[in-house]
Amino acid sequence: MTSPDSIPAVPAVASKSAPLKGVARVPGDKSISHRALILGGLAVGETTVSGLLEGEDVLRTAAVMRALGARIERRGGGPDASWHVWGQGVGGLSEPEDVLDMGNSGTGARLMAGLLSAYPFTSVMTGDASLRRRPMGRVITPLSQTGARFFSRANGRLPMCIVGTPLPMPLAYDSPVASAQVKSAVLLAGLHAPGETVVTEPAASRDHTERMFKHFGVTVECGHLAGGKGYRAVIQGQPELTGRAIVVPGDPSSAAFPAVAALLVPGSHVTLQNVGLNPLRAGLFDTLKEMGADIAYANQRDEAGEPVADLVVKAGALKGITVPAERAPSMIDEYPILAVAAACAEGETRMEGLGELRVKESDRLATMVNGLVACGVDAHAEGDTMVVRGNGNPPKGGATIGVHLDHRIAMSFLVLGQVARQSVTIDDASSTATSFPNFMPLMRDIGSTIVFSDAKS
Repeated sequence: MTSPDSIPAVPAVASKSAPLKGVARVPGDKSISHRALILGGLAVGETTVSGLLEGEDVLRTAAVMRALGARIERRGGGPDASWHVWGQGVGGLSEPEDVLDMGNSGTGARLMAGLLSAYPFTSVMTGDASLRRRPMGRVITPLSQTGARFFSRANGRLPMCIVGTPLPMPLAYDSPVASAQVKSAVLLAGLHAPGETVVTEPAASRDHTERMFKHFGVTVECGHLAGGKGYRAVIQGQPELTGRAIVVPGDPSSAAFPAVAALLVPGSHVTLQNVGLNPLRAGLFDTLKEMGADIAYANQRDEAGEPVADLVVKAGALKGITVPAERAPSMIDEYPILAVAAACAEGETRMEGLGELRVKESDRLATMVNGLVACGVDAHAEGDTMVVRGNGNPPKGGATIGVHLDHRIAMSFLVLGQVARQSVTIDDASSTATSFPNFMPLMRDIGSTIVFSDAKS
């Protein structure tokens, strides 16, 4: 697998678009895809996964699970491809022969740290230049309490050596942050420990791990604490997971980009099929509706424990609002594209509680503010709050944005370019493959004017 560090930069330009029209299906949910491969590798028997996101991040997780002894095959092609995983059972993974390269995947790296901490062997994990800058201390701290040992670069950065423990201890961990990655890392370690593993957090983060644990047969109790102050998840360790069929819904974080583009480009009417609407992931769509967005849910249903619907999106005027900090866990990856919507709205939009954005693939808070200002938008940060003031009209645009290997920054500014008065260029579109490998063709299929700067398609 090619290292993202060695992939040449691919600049792209987005220009003012005609109305966006049509029906599209976004790639499978990245969070659910990671977990399907990991839990399939820990299950007994065959797990069949349809709709798996075949982006760079998830393919890294597949490669790592293979390196740990799981058998994984892809069958078929195109949208009908299926993935088949034959697991080794809880506790049955084997020592990898080489360094485990997680590419750009912070989710994959933190989940894998939880898994590897519970095995009696030594492993080394690394990633691309962006991932090597991201802190891992938030998972190292609780996982060290299980008996595992971690040796990393300064500030908990990769590359990292994990010396797993042969007798993992169950934890009762009170997380200082609402983070699905931290919670999931602890719960994955807890699968291998006797007795109960308990994680509490100040607010409910996305619960894909708890839902999928139940789907595979793990005993899970979870919910809000009394008075709604915090969230608690409890699992019983050392279960036998049974292989399952999983249908991965479309990723709401990916659906956010064509959805916002359809809201902003006048005359647009787009349907996005099969989008996951887990209530702990749907914060962006709730927020956009508060801003006046015309978004309807059709064909609502449930697949493998996850709520799913088709999004019907029509263009219209938006107004600025305040987005409270408590909503951040349900939409933390969507603030860059929300900031683009806010730039085109009437009035001030305040997005509070965004400290987590500073430790993503890039410092997303600073990168978005700087990029918006370069495009003529009135935007600034006040501590962990991003403030964007729009006047209801398209911003000037006309800038070249450095995206810092960050796929969500890249796609956000390509959406902005479709409504701005002047074209917007990003210095590198290659990172979109991390989560949305068909972003460019999908957007062009519904009418977007996005091209690579050398005019190649």
